[in-house]
Amino acid sequence: MDKNNSINQDFYGLGIAPKLIELLERIKFKTPTPIQYKAIPIAVEGKDIVGVAQTGTGKTLAFGVPMIQRLLNSQDKGLVLVPTRELALQVEEELMKIGRPLGIKTAVLIGGASKYLQVKALRMNPRIIIATPGRLNDHLQDGSIRLDRIMIVVLDEADRMLDMGFLPQIEKVLRNLPVNKQTMLFSATIPEAVVKIASRYMKLPVGVEIAKSGTAAKNILQELFIIKKEDKSRLLCKLLEQYRGTVLIFSRTKHGATRITNGLRGLGYTAAEIHANRSLSQRREALEGFKRGKYRILVATDIAARGIDVKEIELVVNYDLPDDAENYVHRIGRTGRAGHEGRAISLATPDQRGEVRNIEKIMQKALPVSRHPDFVPIDFETAMVRSFGPRGRSGRPIGRFRRRR
Repeated sequence: MDKNNSINQDFYGLGIAPKLIELLERIKFKTPTPIQYKAIPIAVEGKDIVGVAQTGTGKTLAFGVPMIQRLLNSQDKGLVLVPTRELALQVEEELMKIGRPLGIKTAVLIGGASKYLQVKALRMNPRIIIATPGRLNDHLQDGSIRLDRIMIVVLDEADRMLDMGFLPQIEKVLRNLPVNKQTMLFSATIPEAVVKIASRYMKLPVGVEIAKSGTAAKNILQELFIIKKEDKSRLLCKLLEQYRGTVLIFSRTKHGATRITNGLRGLGYTAAEIHANRSLSQRREALEGFKRGKYRILVATDIAARGIDVKEIELVVNYDLPDDAENYVHRIGRTGRAGHEGRAISLATPDQRGEVRNIEKIMQKALPVSRHPDFVPIDFETAMVRSFGPRGRSGRPIGRFRRRR
């Protein structure tokens, strides 16, 4: 794979039509990111691509510009498969910046939204369809969509779709597509399961690796606090007093996200939650409110994390470490986007040495351990976890938020 990180000064020389370059300049896109610089010339030639780049580095335009250029010169259609509703809406927003002025219509097919309205959108003959695998297969089963004119397909955040168990649905979609299609895979991590898809459904894909799989952006400062479980909420409050900007907090479970959100609201913070138990309208309101500044804090689970594209998130807090170490990369990639500096802080309990080591293996670096003056220092080597009462570890009480004085 090509690991050259140098970038061109503008979009000229990448095989993009002058009309598209003018449009990009008009909407303030003048300098390609490394993934755009490497992927666009390959994609405009119609070649298959497996692209690896950190989250927040411009992957949507890396496949969107070549897709739109090719569609302008044919009657074919494009398909973008994504793991979450939020990411589908984000991708459509980015693509419409260049597609709408050129007459390219889109349709978004996601769960939680009206199938009737989606069918109406499909009857308007959209040139690009952005979909989650489950809802797309629903429409295939209903006969409201055909994929025989799809000649460009993108799997965005392909690894996450596999984490969420979409592989059978993805393969069903791919089997319904023309053989001679162009296929592009993009993500921050490319595990073995994604490589298998590439070998089975792609034709000699070109690898474009801007950073090693699992690498986080260099402008993200990472910290690790080793803390007793019952002290996590109190440390979180200390961090929120220290950092005054926008904060994205990750919880391992839906119920945990609700508990954290309610606790923060009780302390007077403006906070919203986003997870699978929330309706599509609730998730959209929370995300839009976070973007506009209505909410300073957004609490999310991994299943809803993709698609949170907010340029200036000051701090990401891993209140709970992720179940899958690779999700750590995607979580912290929500900060430090578009060249901004960011900070990511993770809270680990003394018995989570193994989880931290798995993350460090993915990151290929040690996470720096920080201490807070208000808490007794703990480390993995000397900590004695003594919370195994009559109820066992799973019955340990959850720490409570204390009202600020």
